[in-house]
Amino acid sequence: MWPRCAGVLLHPTSLPGPHGIGDLGASAHRWIALLQSMGVGLWQVLPLGPTGYGDSPYQVFSAFAGNPLLLALDDAPARSDAIATPSATHVDFAQVIAHKRPLIARAAQRVLADPSHTTALAAFREQERAWLTDYALFMALKEAHEGAPWYAWPRELARRDPSALAHATRRLAGTIARLEAEQYLFAVQWQRVRDAARAAGVRLMGDVPIYVAHDSADVWTHPHLFQLHADGRLRVQAGVPPDYFSETGQLWGNPLYDWDAVRADGYAWWIARLRAAFTQFDIVRLDHFRGFEAYWEVAGDATTAVHGVWRPGPGAAFFDAVHEALGPVPIVAENLGVITPEVEALRAHVDYPGMCVLQFAFAPGDDATRPYHFPEHAVVYTGTHDNDTIMGWWTSAEASTQDTAAAIAERAFAARYLDAGDRPKHWAMMRAAFASPCHTAIVPWQDVLGLGSTARMNQPGRAEGNWSFRFAWADVPTDVPATLRTVLETYGRATRVARTQETAADSAIFYG
Repeated sequence: MWPRCAGVLLHPTSLPGPHGIGDLGASAHRWIALLQSMGVGLWQVLPLGPTGYGDSPYQVFSAFAGNPLLLALDDAPARSDAIATPSATHVDFAQVIAHKRPLIARAAQRVLADPSHTTALAAFREQERAWLTDYALFMALKEAHEGAPWYAWPRELARRDPSALAHATRRLAGTIARLEAEQYLFAVQWQRVRDAARAAGVRLMGDVPIYVAHDSADVWTHPHLFQLHADGRLRVQAGVPPDYFSETGQLWGNPLYDWDAVRADGYAWWIARLRAAFTQFDIVRLDHFRGFEAYWEVAGDATTAVHGVWRPGPGAAFFDAVHEALGPVPIVAENLGVITPEVEALRAHVDYPGMCVLQFAFAPGDDATRPYHFPEHAVVYTGTHDNDTIMGWWTSAEASTQDTAAAIAERAFAARYLDAGDRPKHWAMMRAAFASPCHTAIVPWQDVLGLGSTARMNQPGRAEGNWSFRFAWADVPTDVPATLRTVLETYGRATRVARTQETAADSAIFYG
């Protein structure tokens, strides 16, 4: 289940594309061909759901739906106002939404009018009925209420009065059909990506956040599973206490589960969620694994996460129920942050590999974090989507939120440990990841390209300006495919790919 391999972390929004944002069309397939040429056997993405607040893939309107903004629209006119930076482009979500949503709606209407889709669309609706019906009605109601969250809707709709829902379903039938067709298109295009990845020997790794957004079809449809006031407001909310990323902690704003209610329901919603994830992905990263052992509870009206309390999570009983329903499943436990012996005991019980991050490995005096202690049954990262890039991290000691002297000492020790010398620091760090004993090594694409902090994907605790990184094909140096594959072969991580004439063949695959 866990062969020695290498992966690249890149969200589909970060791909090149004609509409100001990456998509699941030709660019995604070209990306898979590039991964194959480099010997990379794993592509990790962030959650694929329709984004809401802050454009974050961790705050989506449904844990089951796909993001329509990722749809490829090959027959639509391309935008001409993409914002460019010297080394990469960035997604301007406001402009992309204004430009692309009308095109997506037209594509969905064409599907509805095309008899060749009728049978497949009907089968999709039936197969996904458990979440699709509620999701489409939820999004149609959001449109009808100008984007207002469900708990601000009229009482009868917020509390799901059956007669009010039936009336809304009839009144919004056209919008609902369009939204269902958008999800059908997403499923079709993602399946093509899956098929292409499988043919290329590339496994897909998805991301399942522990929490869902307050303003989501999931919470609106299943309010009894969450700790809410009767009017839908948060009684308590999720977050983490002060940590490496923030002196005031991270206040996430997600509702916390009523785990007694979830357990009484046989964990049915969670099992359905994971079952759906494993129809999309070969491997799933379970975000904030420590929250299943104990989670940080903050008052619903708090403005920071400083004042909270640890509450017990569902523990082993939850995972036992998942395994009974789904069998053994390949899950990576995101075990970063405040990790206690109890959390590690739970991870050992379920036998999920944890995560090691090289940017945390060189703190002065902390021998336990060193790469020579990394276990084989683990996934090593140079950094995650929440970290700075390697080059940004390496040059940020002066601006560090840590003690500046300690930060400088940390980088100096990293340089000695990695024997970096005058060599490019991103290659030295990536080599350390690939050389490690961990069975899986994953690097963000920004690190392969050697980009600085402006290419960072997310800065925890910052409400705006995240998730927008994109690259252009022209940003990829011509020697990168062959160089990376050689490194992966050196450390026994390259997938077996037919090769002919080294660099020439690799460049032909990627550059055309």
